[in-house]
Amino acid sequence: MSFYDEHHRALQDHFDSRALADTLQAITVQPELDDDTADFLAGREFFFLTTVRADGFPTVSHKGGPAGFVKVLDPTTVAFPSYDGNGMFLSMGNIAATAKVGLLFIDFETPHRVRLHGEATVSADDELLGEFPGAELIVRVAITEQFVNCPRYIVKHARVAPSPYVPDDNGDAPTATWKKIDGMSAVLPPADAARVDTEGEQISIAEYEARRRNGTA
Repeated sequence: MSFYDEHHRALQDHFDSRALADTLQAITVQPELDDDTADFLAGREFFFLTTVRADGFPTVSHKGGPAGFVKVLDPTTVAFPSYDGNGMFLSMGNIAATAKVGLLFIDFETPHRVRLHGEATVSADDELLGEFPGAELIVRVAITEQFVNCPRYIVKHARVAPSPYVPDDNGDAPTATWKKIDGMSAVLPPADAARVDTEGEQISIAEYEARRRNGTA
């Protein structure tokens, strides 16, 4: 499949940017990672993942972990873990359905960004699971295109702290605050329900919303 289709071309022609678009594709769009890009990916603590549902509708989500949680396996393959989430498995289910993914990596401090397109697989018994304590699944992405984007519209931010919910070296992490909402235990998986019961903290929806708004959830 061509990088551009007739819809892109129509807009390029409308704004007289076809030559520019072709030049940028030739310069920036590559089928595999170079060393600098691989190093950039390996230092990220988060990225944004786009997946496509079986009916063709896309969704995008934030994926986070310790620096290095995106593992460059070779110039055309990256892998990353899926940690405990909300039980909906939207991204993972979409990958199983259509395989098409887009990954956007942003450094808000420099700023800098890299985009990957590819086809992914998701597995609960991948040999890489042992390298990511606390992971439930492993996603492998076969890269079809990777390219750097201009950073001019990226709002600059300074990093404050990593997420306290990232699993430690033993795979342990604090219980998600929303799991402690009164009545939620009835629909949690048994292990989560038992953990919440053991910890003994129950909060109201209003308390959860207050914590979410002030950044302590």
